[in-house]
This record gives sequence, structure tokens and C-alpha cells, in this order.
Amino acid sequence: MLEVGRLPNARAAQALIDYLKGQDIQCRLTPAEQGVIISVVKESDYSRARAEYEQFLQHPTDEKYLQASWDNGGIDTKFDYGAPGLQLLTQFVSGAGPLTLAIIAVCVVIFLGFNLGFANPIFEHLSFFGAVPDSGLAQFWRVFTPSLMHFSAMHIIFNLLWWWYLGGKIENKIGVAPLLIILVVAGTLPNIVQYYLAGPNFGGLSGVVYAVVGYTWIMGVKRPESGIGLAPAYIGFMLLWLVFGFTDMFGLSIANGAHIGGLVVGVIQGFIDSKKTA
Repeated sequence: MLEVGRLPNARAAQALIDYLKGQDIQCRLTPAEQGVIISVVKESDYSRARAEYEQFLQHPTDEKYLQASWDNGGIDTKFDYGAPGLQLLTQFVSGAGPLTLAIIAVCVVIFLGFNLGFANPIFEHLSFFGAVPDSGLAQFWRVFTPSLMHFSAMHIIFNLLWWWYLGGKIENKIGVAPLLIILVVAGTLPNIVQYYLAGPNFGGLSGVVYAVVGYTWIMGVKRPESGIGLAPAYIGFMLLWLVFGFTDMFGLSIANGAHIGGLVVGVIQGFIDSKKTA
């Protein structure tokens, strides 16, 4: 399916879908972070559907849409305005893909393990080379697994919210392959940078988070039609947080090397992928 556009109101969106149905254009409605997404089933119908979508935005109260609901609306169309907790869960799941959600689940399980008395064995098995005795290069997973460990609630919440928001966008709109590449590369190389800058005692998904920030930034500029752009204010906040990390202003132990390394990885991958889709 190909996204045609988004509307803040499900009832209005259904009226447009009913009208498009009368034009032999089949569409689907899916929840979004805010409102709903309208997508065409057949990509060959995209141009016609997009033109009708633009016209609907100009004249949403046109009588033809009301008539279309009477003529083409199905009796199985449902609008659930209750169970806000269930709606929130649905939006959370629909706002990401399997890879995004899987990494969130793994990080949460590891964090819970840290807080349920298993901190030492988890750290011994997942920390970077040199953090514990007998952690040789044969244990190759150690170059990546520190990215999955978080040491405070603020740490994991901050990282996973950004990962869900941006990683989910990348996976849903561009595909799992680009996100997997970012995850693997930004989950390893920035860890190596951090190790040489400050030693082996670190953890967190921050390097990957800065990678998806950099990737989204570049793709939003170079390929805005991809639909994963990030508002300049968000970019500014993340860059400002990056700078604050070097000041020790908040008295936090921040993996600055991983942040910078991740941002560079994401920017480079963004330039590469923006040329692929040209």
C-alpha cells in the first residue's frame, strides 16, 4: 500500500474513502500518531487518489462526500471512541514495526533484569570488552550488546521514545532493511569510539538514537517525500543535548563518543539512501 495522506478525523477520512470507492479506488484506513493514514491498495491508483485527497482538503463538506457515504459506506465500518488505554496501545504498535518493537522489548527486559537483582550477571555477559575479566574478542557480541543496557529510568525512557518515534517511522515508511543497517552499524562503531574515548564502562541505545536522528534529518531534507522528516526544533534540541554532554552541566555520565559516532553514521547512511531513492 502507498500512503495518500493523513487526516485528523476518522469520520472525515471514511467519507473520503467511501467517495474513492465509488471511483473504483480501494483505500485502507490505519491509525497514526495523530489522526489516521489513508493508503491506496494499488499503487497505480495513487495519482488519482492523491488528487482527490487534495480536493477534499479544500472542500471537506462538499455534498458529494456525504452522498458517497450513503452510497458506498459499509455497515461494518466502526469508530471506537472508547477504551483510551487500548487506543494508546494500538497507536504505539502501529507507530512502529517488528524490529523497532523487538529492540524496545529486549531493552525493557534487560532493564528489568538490572532492577530485579541480576545487574552483575547481565553486565558481565553484555558489557564491552575489558569491562569485566575474561571478556576477550572471541565474545564478539560485546561490540553491540552494551547498546541494549540502560542504567536509569530516565536513560531508557529517553532513548526508547526516540527510537520508537524515529525508528518506527523509518521502518514503516522506508523499510526494515535501512533501519537494520543503522541499528547494526550505529550499535557497534560508536561503541568502539566511546571505548577509546572513555573506557569500557558504558551502555545505552544513545548512539543508535543519534543515528536515526541524523538519518531522519538528512532524508527529510533530501527526500521529503519519504515522509520521515524531523522538525528543526527537534533537531536543534538533540544537537544542543549533544553539546551539553561535553559540559558536565547536569552531572550525568554521558557517552559523548557514542553520540557523535551515531550521528555521523546516521548522516552518512542518510546521504547514501537519499541517492538510492533518487
